[in-house]
Amino acid sequence: MANARFLQIHTLRSFAGSLLNRDDSGLAKRMNYGGTPRTRISSQCLKRHWRVADDPSALERISDDMIGVRSREIVTRRVTGPLEDASLPADVIEAINKEFQVAVYGDKGEARKGRQPLLLGEQEIRYLASEAKKIAYASGSDVKQAKEAAAKWRKGASANMKALRDNCTIPGGIVAALFGRMVTSDVEANIDAPIHVAHAFTVHAEESESDYFSVVDDLQRVEDEAGADHIGETELTCGLFYGYVVVDRSGLLRNLGDDTILAGNVIQRLIHLIATVSPGAKLGSTAPYGYATWMLVEAGERQPRSLAEAFRKACQPSVEDAESALETHLQQVDRMYGCGEARRLVCLDDGAVPAATKVSFPDLVNWAGAVIRDGAA
Repeated sequence: MANARFLQIHTLRSFAGSLLNRDDSGLAKRMNYGGTPRTRISSQCLKRHWRVADDPSALERISDDMIGVRSREIVTRRVTGPLEDASLPADVIEAINKEFQVAVYGDKGEARKGRQPLLLGEQEIRYLASEAKKIAYASGSDVKQAKEAAAKWRKGASANMKALRDNCTIPGGIVAALFGRMVTSDVEANIDAPIHVAHAFTVHAEESESDYFSVVDDLQRVEDEAGADHIGETELTCGLFYGYVVVDRSGLLRNLGDDTILAGNVIQRLIHLIATVSPGAKLGSTAPYGYATWMLVEAGERQPRSLAEAFRKACQPSVEDAESALETHLQQVDRMYGCGEARRLVCLDDGAVPAATKVSFPDLVNWAGAVIRDGAA
């Protein structure tokens, strides 16, 4: 039985005629690997869609207390905004708002453009809102008193927020517990990410074409100028992507208050999302939906290692060739370093992986959850 500090999740997933992740020029994101241009999906894009997926396996459906909000407007809309509904004087609310913006977002927080999109958990937001409410009601209509009280609170905000975090199980919400967060205004609020996500890339050379499209005016008359009312052009790509995710079990448990049952549940949901949730760009015109064709999950205590090197030399754009490349590469790795991981495989065909047990997808999900709960495979 292998100790399971790390869980490694490898996937092959195919998309046709889509534009999953765009760069600043509106084209598909790319990277060169092994001297061959590939289509790429950024880790940020992948995590964003796993985080906000409206899905039965959504992470935030575990509990309302685990919801996290990433925004520049948390104070404006969730902390001081509710005070407006209480019919408190506008100048009192504004005095409190300024101090709380700086406390949460840093010295430049008064201006919206000076704030970073910060991730806070519901428990943190409720605490901030209750503190703002206390100051507002204690000040009544006295603007000077409100400003002084809010300024005093801001000076002790770091200590207050630290006390809150120390007394809550998941201070930043489930998203921060998995993917981490950085808070420039409060270093102690930073959370290390126990889920490490690689950029997905095509195992073969990029496949793309320029799509010319036109729009016809439904009210155009016969005597009007002939032709389309609008013409445009966009890029479409096809590809079989290799994806790689690592779960650091010890870090995950630390961020989840050492709750092994919760950690197992979270990972089961995450694996569902990795396998079934697609990046959502251009939904109406490309329907970019698809499930993973192949998924390998490994559990062990050695430092993780990606299998991306199997595709340094681009293979043919077929699942069979990609599976063969992965199998060959993993055999070579095992021959050199030995096999130190327990492995479970799911795939649509008759593919095989060295030392892997082939199972159904539900069985793989349950196995991964048990590994995280028990720390062994």
